[in-house]
Amino acid sequence: MDIKKKVQEQFGQFAGNYVTSEIHAKGEDLHTLIALSGVKPKDVVLDIATGGGHVANGIAPFAKKVVALDLTEKMLKEAERFIRQNGYENVEFIKGDAEKLPFPSKTFSAVTCRIAPHHFPNVNDFVLESYRVLKDGGTFLLIDNVVPEQNELDIFYNEIEKKRDPSHFRAWKKTEWLTMIERVGFEVEQLTSFWKMFTFESWFARMGLPVQEKRELEQYMLSASPETRNYYRVKEENGRVVSFQGKSVLIKAKKRH
Repeated sequence: MDIKKKVQEQFGQFAGNYVTSEIHAKGEDLHTLIALSGVKPKDVVLDIATGGGHVANGIAPFAKKVVALDLTEKMLKEAERFIRQNGYENVEFIKGDAEKLPFPSKTFSAVTCRIAPHHFPNVNDFVLESYRVLKDGGTFLLIDNVVPEQNELDIFYNEIEKKRDPSHFRAWKKTEWLTMIERVGFEVEQLTSFWKMFTFESWFARMGLPVQEKRELEQYMLSASPETRNYYRVKEENGRVVSFQGKSVLIKAKKRH
């Protein structure tokens, strides 16, 4: 099964979990992204891989229109239910692929994507497509989990995500993101790196995996080197993982005139 089929299967099965998930529904990064967007009442905004619809919901009061795009039909239905309950009628829901956007060039004033690109198998295509559909002077806003430059720390984080979530493709390094974004012609205006706390129980439960796989994942995490456990702030109690932390990045870039 290819990665996109896995994404549709995984997120289709547990779509509702992502609408209510604390880490997706709340967090300073969501408020910061909305504030940095600078969206005006005449703007049309595209939210790629909208998931539970939290970014689209947050931007809807400020924009003329928001297009919420996702690969998974069930996820779109959950997002629509959530956003309509909040009274927003200016959000359109479209099924589509982040790496092959179904829109003409220079359509949107802003493009957003939050906590999703680690699922994209061809992330360069996603960046290129985001650039294509933006108007000149448009804003690109990205938030995603990232890994450090050290290979051991990179491998550890991507491995635990893959063990928990078969639709995880790769969390990239900050340097890799900057390279991809600047290479297509974007000008990076801001990069903010921040820690995220993951409570192990809820982080694992969101995927609906068997208990045995939970134990194996805990063992993998606890058998990592002291340096790795220290970097990710792995908290252990009585031989069980309680929580850990990971790094994320918020990048704001502009499409040059």
